Amino acid sequence: MSPEERMTIDEQRKYLHKMRIRYWQAQSRSERSRLLNEMETVTELHRKSVIRLINGELTRKRRQKQRGKTYGADVEVAIQKIARSMDYPCAERLQPNLVWMAQQLEKHGELNISLEIQQKLSQISISTIRRILGAVSKKVDRVAHQKKRPGIPNPLLRGIPMYRIGWDEVEPGHFEVDLVHHSGTSSEGQYVHTLQMVDVATGWSECCPMLGRSYLVMEDSFQCIFNRLPFPVKELHPDNGSEFFNHYLVKSWKNLVKDLTLSRSRPFHKNDNRFVEENNFSLVRAYVGYQRLDTITQVKLLHELYDQLWLYHNFFQPVMRLKQKVYQDNRSSCKRIYDPAQSPFDRLCAKGTLNADTQRYLQMLRDGTNPCQVRRTIEHLTTQLFNLPKAKEGVPEDVHQTIGLWQFGAASLNKVTLSL
Repeated sequence: MSPEERMTIDEQRKYLHKMRIRYWQAQSRSERSRLLNEMETVTELHRKSVIRLINGELTRKRRQKQRGKTYGADVEVAIQKIARSMDYPCAERLQPNLVWMAQQLEKHGELNISLEIQQKLSQISISTIRRILGAVSKKVDRVAHQKKRPGIPNPLLRGIPMYRIGWDEVEPGHFEVDLVHHSGTSSEGQYVHTLQMVDVATGWSECCPMLGRSYLVMEDSFQCIFNRLPFPVKELHPDNGSEFFNHYLVKSWKNLVKDLTLSRSRPFHKNDNRFVEENNFSLVRAYVGYQRLDTITQVKLLHELYDQLWLYHNFFQPVMRLKQKVYQDNRSSCKRIYDPAQSPFDRLCAKGTLNADTQRYLQMLRDGTNPCQVRRTIEHLTTQLFNLPKAKEGVPEDVHQTIGLWQFGAASLNKVTLSL
């Protein structure tokens, strides 16, 4: 009998409670023996255990002596500190990364742990981590989306295939692409957008802010992302929006990336871009929120914020990837098996995509980065962003002042610099 078909203790007691009435009412010894055989088969308990239970008290008694704690307060404090430095990931993502992250924090003076605590962190279970951290619920206000009116079909879309990049894609470089609108409650006028690209195989994410979504700022944002990427782009997979699929931007993509494959999601199938849609909240909305952003100053500050999030997410945030699907009961249900959580950088290193110089440079970058300090910087920048004034009515913002801002920040870390 499989583990899923076995009775729990409570189910066994409930079954025996009903069966013992029949057992007591049995007239002959042979009938009682037959009932005992049946109860032994159904509950999978030893015959003597079944007899003891039906002749005794079936209600479960409380433990008289509670078990002591295996992990003391020092371990709990260390886990809470590590979880906060990683922005409170789930226990499945946190557990495989406790030891190396504790060493990283100790190296930067954020945590002081002994060898005994490191040993306990290496053997602690996911269930214990859940009990230590507790359930954290995040409530997010959702903005109602209005239905779009049907427009004129884009002839450029006819030659671009529609599909969903497979969950079992193993080659890095296949990116889902999307835009996040920072329009607040009104979509009137010109406002800030975030261009995000997520690699399906590794979870590597790139974000770039821009004012509006014209061809000029879209091309500049893609140049920003391509210059910072430490591995080549194989495929771009956006939705069907005209901001992506127009003759100017498609031509620009082909000039920036050789042998580029273009694909798109199916209309009204947001799950075709499931990885980038998930990161739209966890990596953009969770920090920037839903307020309206519409000034050049806000774009400049977003560049600084996304530079910090680039470090924080790609080097210190473990992500889980689907490893196997097991179909049961004639494919009516599916059990999903995930691999151990790893940061996108660790996944890139494991796949051997990075050349030796790039990998050594990025490893030095992570070793020299204090994740707690990065988190504090992110919190400081988000506070500044929320306090910045909005655009004045009737005063236009010059989009040209936002072009090329990435060349002066961490985003200017291009492939030439990485290969040094």
